[in-house]
Amino acid sequence: MSEIVESKVIAGVQHVRFEPFTDDRGVFRETFRVEWFPQVDWGRMQANRSDSAANVLRGLHFHHYQFDYWLAPRGEIRVALCDLRASAATFKAVEMVEMSSGRMHGLLIPPGVAHGFLALTEATVNYLVSNYFDGVDDHGVAWDDPDLAVPWGVESALISSRDARNPRLRDLPAELRPR
Repeated sequence: MSEIVESKVIAGVQHVRFEPFTDDRGVFRETFRVEWFPQVDWGRMQANRSDSAANVLRGLHFHHYQFDYWLAPRGEIRVALCDLRASAATFKAVEMVEMSSGRMHGLLIPPGVAHGFLALTEATVNYLVSNYFDGVDDHGVAWDDPDLAVPWGVESALISSRDARNPRLRDLPAELRPR
């Protein structure tokens, strides 16, 4: 049985601790059940995979309507979560999470919480999302926004041109800010 643990830093973020079943053949883990997250409508679920070289930084991205559920089955990543919901008691809170194949667990990220990761090694992130991708609900803020002060632990990283253009939170148009 897996254990669902609420974040102590950001409201709505949930960590899933998997119970491993080990024998001489290896390890088995149950990594996802719809019933673990009754607050999410998984009717339009999509599964994605991201493979990254070491020192690649992806994000920070956020959605208004979509939940993300992440696993890191290969390599090691440092995840940054930033609460952008102005109405939340945890507004602007930042949570850092280490995920890896050696410390397997799941991470549920609610709408309005910006998320990104730094690949500390070559890494794979598998993630489920609660809506099909169409680009309409895909937004970003600068990974190095000083107002968020995410402690990535690096001065520079390999980032996409799209992520390099993400604005600071204070420069986001009002209609794009999570409420």
